[in-house]
Amino acid sequence: MTTLPPFMIEDAVARALAEDLGDAGDVTSAACIPENAMSAAVIAARTSGVIAGVDLARAAFRLVDADIELRVENGDGARVNDGAIVMHVEGPARGVLTAERVALNFLGRLSGVASETARYVDAVAGTHAKIACTRKTTPMLRAFEKYAVRCGGGSNHRFGLYDAVMIKDNHIAAAGGVADAMKAAKAAVGHMTSIEIEVDSLEQMEEALEHGARIILLDNMSLDDLRLAVALNKGRAILEASGGVTLKTVRAIAETGVDVISSGAITHSAPCLDLGLDFLD
Repeated sequence: MTTLPPFMIEDAVARALAEDLGDAGDVTSAACIPENAMSAAVIAARTSGVIAGVDLARAAFRLVDADIELRVENGDGARVNDGAIVMHVEGPARGVLTAERVALNFLGRLSGVASETARYVDAVAGTHAKIACTRKTTPMLRAFEKYAVRCGGGSNHRFGLYDAVMIKDNHIAAAGGVADAMKAAKAAVGHMTSIEIEVDSLEQMEEALEHGARIILLDNMSLDDLRLAVALNKGRAILEASGGVTLKTVRAIAETGVDVISSGAITHSAPCLDLGLDFLD
């Protein structure tokens, strides 16, 4: 996913605003701020990272008050340092304050995912391994988090259960083995559907290759076994390493020669990037 569709952005932001505003709206701003008060503010980074989610932040302000004017200084994919301005915000003060938290929630969360992804991507620089996300995402935010992974230089894995066949260990056990699972999957799906199979031993990998596997996930294998898997594969299948991947281990995994390294941590454990909105004097 390289862009976010406008209808998806507006729907998500509208639901987030409805959650925050409830039936009464922003009672604090209504009570404290004159209706005609105008303001100017900036959203700035308070630590270094990679920006993602600017369009969602922009939508939060515009859905609250169309008179709010926005100027983006560092858009999605930009690497910023502490103090860098992401966006200028000008307009009715009540509207700016009402939209602030929803805008920052989306921007901080997605920038956190992009920043964590970039750390992994930087760690494997110079190898040919790609960093990919998984389905370990926040419910209802998957498309946005996978977009943020792309902003950080990573790649997307499947989006759900619907867009690829991924035969995991429990599928293999229930189907009766690697061979039976592969045969059944190939007979059941069309030629446009990708099939990936997860293996946890070199023996299973060889069996998967014998049955025409084109993508093989090497689950929690040692570095020695990963190197052997690459040698045995001889370029026949795309090899994906997964399981226990951390910033400390990812470089060594990449150097074994695997094609893809998937990590749930870049989404489920990414800390929010510290961003804040500050009114200008």
